Amino acid sequence: MREALKLAQRGADLGEVPIGAVIVKDNHIVSQAHNWRETWRDPTAHAELVAIREASRVLGGWRLEGCQLYVTLEPCPMCAGAIMLSRLDAVYYGAADPKGGAVESKLHTFQSGLWNHDPKFHGGILADECGMILKEFFRTLRERRS
Repeated sequence: MREALKLAQRGADLGEVPIGAVIVKDNHIVSQAHNWRETWRDPTAHAELVAIREASRVLGGWRLEGCQLYVTLEPCPMCAGAIMLSRLDAVYYGAADPKGGAVESKLHTFQSGLWNHDPKFHGGILADECGMILKEFFRTLRERRS
């Protein structure tokens, strides 16, 4: 999660919402990303999706079995769907997203038995640090606008 936090900061430095994602297999990082939505002008360029695409490329296939995702914010519905479709084994996230989280907050996408794949998940990892980087980013953004 510390690596994901570093990526989130890199994204913030570029004006992106500071979310970082890392995919690990056999205790080695196979891909990592931060948000690119503003830079690429792409609504699907969430950190999780960029990391999933890169992991698939690196590993040579779309099935990411044996891989775990570490992400600084609870995944949204789009990312939760991609996590299931890519067959990631587990998701570990930092801050909860009460407005749009699709793991535990708003939706329970990974509820056992709903789909053909239900990854394990655990939230709240370094939650204070993951939440603080987002709060600071949006506070600074509001100050610049006023």
